[in-house]
Amino acid sequence: MAREIRSVGIVGLGTMGAGIAQLAIESGFETVGREVSMDLAEKARDRIAHFLTRKVEKGQLDQAARDAAVGRLSLTTEVADLADCDLIVEAIVEELEPKRDLFAELDRITADDAILATNTSALSVTEIAAATARPERVLGMHFFNPAPLLPLVEVIRTELTADEPYEAAFVFAEKLGKTPIRCNDTPGFVVNRVLIPLLNDCVRVLDEARVTPEDLDTGMKKGTGWPMGPCELLDLVGIDVHVHASEALYEALREPRMAAPPRLVRMAQAGLLGRKASRGFYTYD
Repeated sequence: MAREIRSVGIVGLGTMGAGIAQLAIESGFETVGREVSMDLAEKARDRIAHFLTRKVEKGQLDQAARDAAVGRLSLTTEVADLADCDLIVEAIVEELEPKRDLFAELDRITADDAILATNTSALSVTEIAAATARPERVLGMHFFNPAPLLPLVEVIRTELTADEPYEAAFVFAEKLGKTPIRCNDTPGFVVNRVLIPLLNDCVRVLDEARVTPEDLDTGMKKGTGWPMGPCELLDLVGIDVHVHASEALYEALREPRMAAPPRLVRMAQAGLLGRKASRGFYTYD
C-alpha cells in the first residue's frame, strides 16, 4: 500500500512553488510553504489568493471553497517547520548544490517514511538524493509552468527510489488533478529531453532561414498543429530558464543540439527574458 499523503510542504514559493502550493490547497491538503523571508512568503500567498479569487469570479470555484483553500496554507521561514509533512516538494533555485544542501537538511528533520521530491527540470535527481541518508525516499515530481494549468507531471525515479514512496507520489499527482507519467532519472527526463533541442533548432532556423519569429511561429502552428509557436513558448517559459536548462543538458550529454544557440544566450544576457520582462522575441504590455 502506498503511503497516504495528508500534509504537504513546499520549499520555495516562486512561480513554480506557489503554483504547486495552489494545487495542493485546492485539492484539500494541509500545506506548509517555506520561503527565505516572510515578506516573500506573504506575497506568494497573496498571488495564490488572487488567482483563486479570479476562479470565483469566473464561476469555477465558490467563495467558501476559496476561503477554505487559502486557510489550508501556512507560511514559514524555517525548514524545521516542515518536519511533520508527509511529502515535501522542493522548488528552489535550479542549482545542484543548494538543492543538495536542502535535501540533507530535510533528511535530518523529517520522519523516516516522509517522501522528498524535487521539481527540478534538468538536474540529476540521483545526485540530489545522494545528499541524504535515505535516497530510497527521494524522487522527482516535475510540474510544468504554469503548474495550476498544465496537466502533466513527470514522476521520476532513481535506481534507488523505493516502490512505495514512488507510487504514493504518483497517486498524489493524480489527486491534484494532474496526468502523471512514469520515467527514470535521465537528463531532461521525457519532455525536456525532446523539447529543448527542438526549440534550439527552431531558434537556429531563425538565423539560417532568415525568417521572422512571427513567421516561424505561424509555420509551426499551421504546419504542424502546435498550439503555440516556439518563440511564443520560449517567451512564456523564460529565455533565461531555457538557456539554463540547455546548459545543464549539454553538460550532461555533450550533444551539440542541447547547447543554447548564441542568439538565446545574448538575449538572456541583455535581459530580453520574455513575458516576465515584458520583452523577448515579442513585446508585451
